[in-house]
Amino acid sequence: MFRPGPRNLITDVAGLSVGHATDDRALSGVTVLQCAADWPAAVDVRGGGPGSRETETLAPENLIGRAHAVVLAGGSVFGLAAADGVAAALSARGIGLTLRPGTPAIPIVPAAVLHDLGNGGDKAWGVDPPYRSLGLRALQAAGADFLLGSVGAGRGAMAGLVKGGIGSASIDVGLGVMVGALVALNSVGSVLMPDGTTYWAWAFELEREFGGAKPPRARMKAAHLDVGNPAPDESRLLALGRLEPGVNTTLGVVACSAALTTAECKRVAMMAHDGIARAVRPAHTPFDGDTLFALASGAVALDENRARAVHVARIGSAAADCVARAIVRAVHHSR
Repeated sequence: MFRPGPRNLITDVAGLSVGHATDDRALSGVTVLQCAADWPAAVDVRGGGPGSRETETLAPENLIGRAHAVVLAGGSVFGLAAADGVAAALSARGIGLTLRPGTPAIPIVPAAVLHDLGNGGDKAWGVDPPYRSLGLRALQAAGADFLLGSVGAGRGAMAGLVKGGIGSASIDVGLGVMVGALVALNSVGSVLMPDGTTYWAWAFELEREFGGAKPPRARMKAAHLDVGNPAPDESRLLALGRLEPGVNTTLGVVACSAALTTAECKRVAMMAHDGIARAVRPAHTPFDGDTLFALASGAVALDENRARAVHVARIGSAAADCVARAIVRAVHHSR
């Protein structure tokens, strides 16, 4: 039987640390995931309105395909500055690629942002948005334990018409391999069934991590037929200005302890998007910027007596489940 890791957080993948920095005045923030070294990494973008940095650096056909840290931030395009702060701080520590002796280390710090500019808070920052300093603070706070809910990049996030936020989950898939996910949930779609109570992804819960709520038995019998009203009320979303391209998104990182290549990380990231579709309805819309990164620590060599593709498929499937659970935990802790 699969079980969560000891923390039920993405940091159950050894070598990962996570830190938040929250600006309660601006109702926004930054979340940083730091790797113990430069880990193989990839990214897959499914939303119609993404905001990102250094995603092409992680393309399997390009030179690097590795990351030292990943930044998730609020603030839309302004939030991308958080990665500048993280990159500068890591370089000052000597972390990064050194192309020539005596030159600064060059950290690879891909980032993705969500749009929380219309969700309240003081955004009158003029020419000095707070995100670079928030990135520095989040990196400094990084550790194995971290909060879920309305913190960091999830401070101003919404999930349809309810509070979004930061969620995380992990699972031990056996053979020494741990898989985890962290999400910053700001979706236009809803995580709740039309009853407003039951999570779409209720069936993926492990060990009552989001309260053990199940749909009424009558609904369970016809769940595969009853699409109900999967999107929140459109008139309310319009009034809130949320039906505009790029103003919503689900950002996330999945990680595993297996020794994967960049190309295999790409497949895991692609499979992990299924977790968004399981937990949010609708998902991957023109209004969302859904983006998932994948990281592999390389701590556990894969059993070459089985086809590598079998291992990758198993890890990708577990990553999708972790994403679905992390999404629900984001709302559960924010509420």
